[in-house]
Amino acid sequence: MSHTANRNLAGILLMSVAVLGFSLNDVLGKWLVATYAVAQVLVLRSIAALLVLAPMIAREGAVPLLRPPHPRLQMVRIACGTLEVSAFYWAVSMMPLADTMAFWMATPIYVALGSALLLGERLERKRFAAVVLGFIGVVVALGAGLDHGVLPTLVAIGGTLLYSGYLLATRELRGTSATVLATYQMGAALLLGLVMAPFGWVPVSWVDAGLLMLLGVVGVAAHLAVTRSLALAPAPVVVPWQYAMILWAILFGWLVFDEVPEPGMLVGVVIIIGAGFWLTRLEMKAARRG
Repeated sequence: MSHTANRNLAGILLMSVAVLGFSLNDVLGKWLVATYAVAQVLVLRSIAALLVLAPMIAREGAVPLLRPPHPRLQMVRIACGTLEVSAFYWAVSMMPLADTMAFWMATPIYVALGSALLLGERLERKRFAAVVLGFIGVVVALGAGLDHGVLPTLVAIGGTLLYSGYLLATRELRGTSATVLATYQMGAALLLGLVMAPFGWVPVSWVDAGLLMLLGVVGVAAHLAVTRSLALAPAPVVVPWQYAMILWAILFGWLVFDEVPEPGMLVGVVIIIGAGFWLTRLEMKAARRG
């Protein structure tokens, strides 16, 4: 039991480090999209990420990359993940960081509903009640988010739905190498950025180019930390710690951008997080029964 407890603690620590890394990435991304086009962020971020992934790609060889399993589902995952990243950077350029993250915190609610509708997983009454509670939180946060305009709110909602599709596809592809999944995702983001780049490219200083590349390095490191965290400890133990991202978003938004979230948004966040923890507790009980 002590060995299990140590693994769980290590998993929680790695997830916490990953959450901090993602939060710093979000702050840096919001700072940069105030000056540069989303396409530029995607291009330089993806190049840096692929450079970090290069040793792992070389170690696994070309065969897994050239012949990935379930190619159609891979395409769905790549499309959802790439468009979601673009939507996040677009939304965070128009809304405060904490308000944007509030919408993304509803993702577990959408995933629970999507698992029942698309993957045939059972949605028992208590889980359904948690989903309904989460949607109430989304509606409350939505009311506060409309103060920033209809377009930012729609972009944020679209981004969260895309992210939910990305997670559902990833769940179905869980037997695929993490290196293959990450490589295809970053390669698609690079391709999209290159297609969009001619329509809004701004000259980049060397300092900002370094910061844009740092986005990719920190992002890949955080993703690897999440992967290792889930390898050490069960998902219901470590996943709830991702909710700390909203706390980091509030803190960094206040310190860096002088942003203070509205009371209605905070109420929605509390409801969403409460529903998410309820779902997590139900998953842990189901895992013990299983």
